[in-house]
Amino acid sequence: MLVSIIIPAYNRERLIIQTLESLVNIDFPTQDFEMIIVDNNSKDNTAGVVKDFIETNKGFNITYLLEERQGVHFARNAAAKKSTGKYLYFTDDDMIADKAIIKELLYCFEFDEKVGNATGIVLPKWEVTPPEWVLKHCTNYLLSLNNPTIDFVIDNKDCGIFSCHQMIRRDVFFLAGGFNPENTEGKWIGDGENGLNMKIKKLGFKFALNRKSVIYHIIPKERLTQDYLDKRMANEGNCNSYTFYRAYRPSKKRLLYGMIGKFFSMIKFYIKSLWLKAKGIDYWHIRRAKSFYWLARIKYDYKLCKDENWRSLVLKSDWLDEA
Repeated sequence: MLVSIIIPAYNRERLIIQTLESLVNIDFPTQDFEMIIVDNNSKDNTAGVVKDFIETNKGFNITYLLEERQGVHFARNAAAKKSTGKYLYFTDDDMIADKAIIKELLYCFEFDEKVGNATGIVLPKWEVTPPEWVLKHCTNYLLSLNNPTIDFVIDNKDCGIFSCHQMIRRDVFFLAGGFNPENTEGKWIGDGENGLNMKIKKLGFKFALNRKSVIYHIIPKERLTQDYLDKRMANEGNCNSYTFYRAYRPSKKRLLYGMIGKFFSMIKFYIKSLWLKAKGIDYWHIRRAKSFYWLARIKYDYKLCKDENWRSLVLKSDWLDEA
């Protein structure tokens, strides 16, 4: 098998059918790819939707896999271990693939044998018309969108690779140890695909981006709010605290001193957001969200200071082995 397409699914019975239909219609030989849909313990009818889809598309190699351990890293890593493809393509259950998506990513690996990780562009498919401030400030990593002007690049640096549009050589994936944890049973533990990308970089493999590989991210109205943006930035704060602690292993004293600086940063960004809002400048949305970023970092670092079990969890490295 050349390519294994891996799709973690969680409570998206309404959207996942669009993802699956787009993937069975890609311009790629049917015999050269498999699809593994990993139901991460959904509470809705995701399982029924997926199984019905498999039944009506028997000409494709599609597998339904139930992963009851809550956490998208469990789902992705478990599917990777079940996969047979030389290349693993990861996407999500709220995406719509362009027909050339797979073959254009494969071109990156054919172009340079040192490429271990590749992506394309991620464009929005808005379910409702977004507010002007979202269009101005959030059509980027804040909504897992990626649309650089360069057509093709191979670099030693991460090209803005998100797990919703990511192809990895299978051997590189396992050599790197798979995905780090992120949201796990409602607790934001770690740095997910960012951590995986850092591990791949450390191994000396290159990153690639090809604009001809296009996928569309369905953005519901719930993600076009200040509340979502605040939570999104808080999650990033958790992610960065996890990454920092794993990299530098700071002492409790250093963590506590760092929390003081983060507290003043939180206050600064929040006051700045109030000032910008009073002036009618819509960038206040971003400044307010940044205050939630610093608040999350404070809470995470405090937990590292107080909870030995949490520190052990953060330093855990065998997530793939558990899958």
